[in-house]
Amino acid sequence: MPEHHHNIIAGQAMQIQFHHIEPHFLLKNYIEKMWFFKSSGKMPADDMKLVVPNGNIKLTLSYQNGIVAAINGKTFSSKEHDITLTGLIDVPVILDVDKDISTETIGIEFNPKGAYRFFHFKLNDIQNKIYSLSDVLGNTGSRLTEQISNTALMQEKIILLQQFLLKQLSLSNDDFIFEYCIEKIAAAKGSITVKELERKTGYSSRWLNLKFNEKLGISPKNLCSIIRFKQYYQLYINSQEKPFSRNDFYNAYYDQSHFIKDFKRFTGLAPTKFEKQTNNFGKSYYRE
Repeated sequence: MPEHHHNIIAGQAMQIQFHHIEPHFLLKNYIEKMWFFKSSGKMPADDMKLVVPNGNIKLTLSYQNGIVAAINGKTFSSKEHDITLTGLIDVPVILDVDKDISTETIGIEFNPKGAYRFFHFKLNDIQNKIYSLSDVLGNTGSRLTEQISNTALMQEKIILLQQFLLKQLSLSNDDFIFEYCIEKIAAAKGSITVKELERKTGYSSRWLNLKFNEKLGISPKNLCSIIRFKQYYQLYINSQEKPFSRNDFYNAYYDQSHFIKDFKRFTGLAPTKFEKQTNNFGKSYYRE
């Protein structure tokens, strides 16, 4: 089921792997990526374990060991066998496994226009937070969690998760204006103003902000910042040389100081400090 595996990182005999999982064809439009993560234990102490915002709401199932996340100074624990929903994150997150033992996790990441089709409540309520699926969906969440913990094979767990998503999808209605705005933001790689969205849709920024808060959890402007930063961060982690010193690296940003401000906002550090850190886990997570 999972294919092309990536990034085996050995340090103190520590191994982590991300495998790509192909989503069901009816879910493909809404899911940016699905993955299976395996690690032989806790991340090395010198690894930052930093995950940078990528604009996706995530559904995670850790069925071997739990996961611990620090967001905005708060700690969230996803216990073993629990299914958790992570709202739209716009701050750096530090992730690690709970106990220093072998860990297995399945992750489903919804693209910005996808999550509202499956979770029919105000998504701003879970922004920068992680909730147990049974807390946000009540019985539906508890039933699914129990059903999945009763199956042994990873493939079976993936099938049940996707069946649940297909059922949730069948209960939803499209919001064309919202999706249109997300498509415009994606096409412009985040370089579009709310004024332009007002012009293109004929709706006021106040209305668009309300719509985005409900269907995604953050404002259009905030999403633009994340999307714009994301392409830079991807360039940075995939390039062998250090791109910060090249002036043309900042083309889609107004200027270098703007970029540095966003960089600090989304990673917690200035670029020059960040370069000196080890962040193998965060890089493999982002490269997936």
